[in-house]
Amino acid sequence: MIQLPQKHASTGTSIFAIMSGLAQQHGAINLSQGFPDFQIDEQLSTFLEEGVRLGFNQYAPMPGLPMLRQAIADDFKRRYAVDIDADNEITISPGATYGIYTAFTAILQPGDEAIVFEPAYDSYIPNIEMNGARAVPIPLTAPDFTVDWNRVKAAITPRTKAIILNTPHNPTGTIWSKADWDTLAEIVRDTDIAILSDEVYEQLVYDGATHYSVLQHPELRQRSFAIYSFGKAHNNTGWKMGYCIAPPTFTQAYRRLHQFTSFSVNTPAQYAIAKHISSGTASPVRAIMEAKRNHFLSLLKNTPFTIHKPAQGSYFQLATYESISDKGDLEFAQWLTKEHGVATIPVSAFYHNRHDDKIIRFCFAKKEETLEKAIEQLSRL
Repeated sequence: MIQLPQKHASTGTSIFAIMSGLAQQHGAINLSQGFPDFQIDEQLSTFLEEGVRLGFNQYAPMPGLPMLRQAIADDFKRRYAVDIDADNEITISPGATYGIYTAFTAILQPGDEAIVFEPAYDSYIPNIEMNGARAVPIPLTAPDFTVDWNRVKAAITPRTKAIILNTPHNPTGTIWSKADWDTLAEIVRDTDIAILSDEVYEQLVYDGATHYSVLQHPELRQRSFAIYSFGKAHNNTGWKMGYCIAPPTFTQAYRRLHQFTSFSVNTPAQYAIAKHISSGTASPVRAIMEAKRNHFLSLLKNTPFTIHKPAQGSYFQLATYESISDKGDLEFAQWLTKEHGVATIPVSAFYHNRHDDKIIRFCFAKKEETLEKAIEQLSRL
């Protein structure tokens, strides 16, 4: 039998597929995987149909439809007061995960190192390893999940070529402050380290907080790939649409790879999103998700779970279960799915060494009736 090379250390099926499959098997309410269970904005559906009718059905230009790239540039000027070159700094991609892999591939060579803050989205380390590089995980400090900057400084070596971060953060819901960005800038100054800023939840920040983008930091912007997701901003994760914003030299490197992998991205969907962004009447996704988070937190008070900190952003709320069980988080999540009909994600899955603080992650990006049904079942614990 032909032996194929294993490109990364991770094996088997992802925890998201496992828990979603378990939920389906046991008829459980799925609060594990991060996707909404409600309809997208009707206007967005209308624009998609319009794009098909108008003939936007063939290959789009490799960087993306000009009208979409310009809509993004205008949107960032309005929301962040930053100027972005739509032609030379924006590339449309088939989802943010693709964008992260492509950015890593543009940066890394065998023998390089890349710093990852854990808990981390599960694609980061495999993406690094598939490029022949070594991931250097640095744990965030629980329960606030802040960065220990002394550990970051100590982890940097001559082989360090990239640092990837995520704000608002999946799975913890924390957000970076401007002070965090300033500290990072001091650390990487006078180095060849590139920054990957995963900002897919950038429109989902709560309690009057402000998302600070790497694009707003003049020094860091010149060494950064910023990755975004339309799916999170428009509640259409199944469209698998995202984009990368980077300085022209980085964008050139990104596109050299993109042209031979995806090349083009769903054209009518690009048209629809461009029209939706430009219309100025898109649904207020931040307000919608903040209301869902607040509703979910109020419901959780009727259960024995403990909330140490409300999520500052993202789709997700962490909770501990020390008053319910002493099981490990994976075993507990499986038990909760099978015996109480609610699927969650164990946070140990976001660590390379499966570090277990006995915390689970709930997705609250669901219909009110879904959340209420889930809490009804959890209140019986």
